[in-house]
Amino acid sequence: MALSDFLCLYRQGFARVAACTTAITLAEPHKNAATVREWLERCHEQGVAVAVFPELGLTGYTLEDLFFQQAVLTGAEEALRALVEGTADLMTVGIVGMPIRWGDCLYNCAVLFHRGRILGVVPKTMLPRYREFYEPRHFTSGRGCSGTIVLGGQVVPFGTDLLFEAEDIPGLVLGVEICEDLWAPQPPSGALAMAGATVLANLSASPVTVGRAEHRALLCAAQSMRTASAYLYAAASEGESTTDLSWDGQLLLYEAGDCLARSERFARQGEMIVADVDLDRLRQERLQSGYFTSFERPAFRRISFALNAEVKDWGLMRDVPRFPFVPSRPELCEQDCREAWSIQVQALCQRLKASHARTMVIGVSGGLDSALALLVAVKAADCLGWERSRVLARTMPGFATGGASLAMAHGLMESLGVSAGELDIRPTAQAMLAAIDHPYGRGEPVYDVTFENVQAGLRTDFLFRLANHHQGVVIGTGDMSELALGWCTYGVGDQMAHYNVNAGLPKTLIQHVIRWAAGHDKSVSPAARTILEQIVTAEISPELVPDQGQGVQSTQQAIGPYPLQDFTLYHVLRYGFAPEKIAFLQLHAWGDEMVGSWPFGYPEQDRVSYDLPTIIHWMRLFMRRFFATSQFKRSAMPNGPKVVAGGSLSPRGDWRAPSDGTAELWLASLDRLAERTR
Repeated sequence: MALSDFLCLYRQGFARVAACTTAITLAEPHKNAATVREWLERCHEQGVAVAVFPELGLTGYTLEDLFFQQAVLTGAEEALRALVEGTADLMTVGIVGMPIRWGDCLYNCAVLFHRGRILGVVPKTMLPRYREFYEPRHFTSGRGCSGTIVLGGQVVPFGTDLLFEAEDIPGLVLGVEICEDLWAPQPPSGALAMAGATVLANLSASPVTVGRAEHRALLCAAQSMRTASAYLYAAASEGESTTDLSWDGQLLLYEAGDCLARSERFARQGEMIVADVDLDRLRQERLQSGYFTSFERPAFRRISFALNAEVKDWGLMRDVPRFPFVPSRPELCEQDCREAWSIQVQALCQRLKASHARTMVIGVSGGLDSALALLVAVKAADCLGWERSRVLARTMPGFATGGASLAMAHGLMESLGVSAGELDIRPTAQAMLAAIDHPYGRGEPVYDVTFENVQAGLRTDFLFRLANHHQGVVIGTGDMSELALGWCTYGVGDQMAHYNVNAGLPKTLIQHVIRWAAGHDKSVSPAARTILEQIVTAEISPELVPDQGQGVQSTQQAIGPYPLQDFTLYHVLRYGFAPEKIAFLQLHAWGDEMVGSWPFGYPEQDRVSYDLPTIIHWMRLFMRRFFATSQFKRSAMPNGPKVVAGGSLSPRGDWRAPSDGTAELWLASLDRLAERTR
């Protein structure tokens, strides 16, 4: 597989979709069909799989009694036939609206066509008759319709029981409803989704009034979220009659509640929005929810077609956040930080009350995680009416503790007014290393895992015994990123505690929560804010191995950049994506330098980029550590609150896995990807 094949969106579980609105001429179907053809050609050039146009777009929605004229109905059918034949060489599935006579009734219909073939006709179910609407005067509801119709010289399915499935694009199943259908208490799209439709298209006329645009967006967002689908919405625009109404041509594309694209309104010459729908995401959402069970699916007819999309790099027309745990919009980022902070504080308050603890005990290293845990502990003490002296904070320097981190630890504890102290673990560690006959105990500079874990373990021993002595609860500091990678020592402070307030937060979010708390919460003093800013910008290090002329021991040099590893963690935990899919997304997120700045200011991250070999390298490490070597640590992790919607690693909650599993399946997939894209 060449790199261009790997980068093809249709190989990676995506489908490109479009919503189009065109300027029309009332009662001139051939002219309107010619316009639709022009827009479909543009869609084809951009690799669009599905394009939806407005309701009754071939004739116009506002014809009133002209819908009963034979010339209009015959002209519409002839225009459709010319449109279908004229787009036979295009890859895009077109969905247009027109009036169609079936038996002795007239229906407001959506017609789907592709590569010279009419796939099917779906009539509108809900016909509005309130205020400005009077559709029952002209049309019959399609509720319960199921059969065939001769249209454009072809015998095609007709009814509200139709799904349209791409044979060559897994997960691309189309369902169609029309305008008012979405506004009903039980939209037809709900049943379509239950039957398997992942992409729902809505052909709409919907005249505009003040506030209606937001109502449409709300409905589309809610329906796409409720049905775990992509929702394509196209409203009528210029050319419709303005006798009593006006038209804005609003276009919307949503995916599982997220807005992928929305148009400027009141475009005079037509408008098109395009986005790439993640079909894998929708299928995984449904798989995990359990709502879309086969025994609840209504009977629908499935019409198959083959998209035959060209395999090449079409680019990716959607935003792929570099930091999926952190919203990119500043106002949402601030909201999430406030909520994460509140979750941590509320959870700790409840645990302190339930355990009847008299104190909190916490180890403070001068690093990110212990800084946030200490802030949460102080805030919880304030909320419970405790004196801050009941927070027993201790810094515990070891053989490699740096002067800068030690100073930040002392400064933070003092600025927050807690009961601060220092426990020097080095004499005890030296004695233990000598007792177990470790080379370092004999004076030899051997810095192996035993050397590191003796220090880590002693810190935890001191904290638990201190808690015993003062009827306290040990507050854990280890975060979700460390738990995912197993970057924690079994049975010690970053893995074990009486209660871990950080277990539900990834490292990339912790930085933001600290900065938010420093800037917004009254429990943080100005002096503490200055120290916290130093902590957030410092090198992340366990400080367990002395500097041997190579600088401070760097966590990210050992286990990879946290932004990359948190990206992988999110997509493994939230969606269960395969390594190749994650690598594809990661390359689009991190393959080029960022444009613009990040909330709360991380200019250094704006300049970082990673190529595919680097992404594969660090993902291989993640997969091995996550699936094969670290689960036993998570299986024994202490209680702590779930914080982010992306999930948690609690064995009692979001993540249950065997402690003796292997990573061979994931590693083999990465090996194949590396070989094929070399």
